[in-house]
Amino acid sequence: MDSNLLSSDLAENLVTTARTATGDSLRSVTYFTRSDFDQLYLRDDLEQDADLNTFVGHEWRGYRETHNAYQESELGKYQFTVRSFENGYLLRVARDRRGVLITTDGLSMQSYEEIAQALTQMLADFETE
Repeated sequence: MDSNLLSSDLAENLVTTARTATGDSLRSVTYFTRSDFDQLYLRDDLEQDADLNTFVGHEWRGYRETHNAYQESELGKYQFTVRSFENGYLLRVARDRRGVLITTDGLSMQSYEEIAQALTQMLADFETE
């Protein structure tokens, strides 16, 4: 689990947190910044040739647009995004300078909320180091 952007400990902690919360449903874990990304985990039965550059770029822009669009929302502060696809789900958790994408098979909304909370805390702790 080599990363050019993170210490090996933080990379391992992100994957372990996602894996613990999702079990065998975890498909992938990708850490990203404004300008780069590292795929930290990809389940063995999935194709290794996905175009992550376009995918991550879209998710970063999507985070910025969502965060800005809903700053004054009566719903409260934006927390995370869950996207549903034909073959799985994507959870995006981001902060001002970095974020994490995980893809999964189906989970309950409560599970996504718990994973998002844990990943958000890890990103916040990383920013204060």
